[in-house]
Amino acid sequence: MKIRSPIPKRRTRLEIIPLIDIMFFLLASFMMVSLQMQKVRTLKASLPTATLTTSTAKPDMINLKVDRLGQVYMDEKSVALADLPTLLATRFKNNTNVPVYITGTRDATHGSIVYVLDLVKRVGIQRVAIAVKAESGT
Repeated sequence: MKIRSPIPKRRTRLEIIPLIDIMFFLLASFMMVSLQMQKVRTLKASLPTATLTTSTAKPDMINLKVDRLGQVYMDEKSVALADLPTLLATRFKNNTNVPVYITGTRDATHGSIVYVLDLVKRVGIQRVAIAVKAESGT
């Protein structure tokens, strides 16, 4: 005689939906970790380390140098920041296509260089560049 249990017998099932959820979570986690493991390559530039070119400057270009105190030198002559826009405007009256190169000493602050850049742009000169010198050994 077979005795039956009053509790119905269940068949074991493998729940696939939670398994898929766990697998997607693991896949996303591994992807995020692998993206963070990439080697980030950047260009090392120390803006204030730029140097002036030779003193034989062409008459159709300007070299501006900023030192650590924020003092500006136009072609190696000291210039007050308040006089810089008028000097630039009188030197290049209607020619806004004149190149201006801004350099700085190693100790010059980024803010003072950007301030000089802003003054040059306010005059209307279109071709402005910040000259940098690559570190030796790179």
